[in-house]
Amino acid sequence: MKKITIFLTLMFFSIISVFAQDAEGCKDHPLFSRMPNYTIRECANNFGVTDLVMTDGNSKTIEGYKTTVTYDFNTEGEKQAYSFFQVVKNYENALAKYGVKRIYLASQYATLFCKSGGKSIWIGVEAASDVAESYTLTIMEIEEMKQDIQASAILDVLNKDGFIALDILFETGKSVIQKESLPIIDQIYEMLNLAANIKISIEGHTDNVGDATSNKKLSNDRAKSVMDVLIAKGIDKSRLSSIGWGQEKPVADNRTDEGKAKNRRVEIVKKP
Repeated sequence: MKKITIFLTLMFFSIISVFAQDAEGCKDHPLFSRMPNYTIRECANNFGVTDLVMTDGNSKTIEGYKTTVTYDFNTEGEKQAYSFFQVVKNYENALAKYGVKRIYLASQYATLFCKSGGKSIWIGVEAASDVAESYTLTIMEIEEMKQDIQASAILDVLNKDGFIALDILFETGKSVIQKESLPIIDQIYEMLNLAANIKISIEGHTDNVGDATSNKKLSNDRAKSVMDVLIAKGIDKSRLSSIGWGQEKPVADNRTDEGKAKNRRVEIVKKP
């Protein structure tokens, strides 16, 4: 009788463990602790974009390394699913040591932001209702720009190679320069002051995502944006020109995310 009881007990826990099993290959993001009684239904991670709601209630497109995890509550037990607000508070508590900020909160959607390990991290939490029987966590990780290039280094490379590729960031699909990249443009300005006789062409490039015609226009607009900032800072317009090449001149394999990132660039070319 004792052996039968032990056997039935083991079967019971085996059934529970099967139910509570996460989807194959899925796991929690390293920054987050899971709410009790939830399992992962599905997950994905890759470089990509997502729209997150900002403070004013409008969406903003964020580009970076994207992780999505969808959780389901174990409804087989007697416990009730947590409220959406409890789920959001759980993630805020998990990120408290990283100085998390609540950007937006509604009954079924929240946007959080923090910085960790040299990355800006945006978090979207979304549920089907205000009781989170299931919810999806979207994490966007963006490497912070290393603004360590100096005017003298830019000039040295121009004199040696005739051009330099710079990782100037723009808002997704737009020619608006992100504020994190303005220090790079400051150094281009300083370089132009160091070498008062030098003339440059500012040349925009894209990866092959999207329409070739649109990419060429976008790259041209972005190159012109950089030129306009330099002119506004006091550089004589006669020393500058701009052009966009779109996806015509890749320097890396567009079949990989790393290659696409290298192809999205602005080049400063020394003119004769």
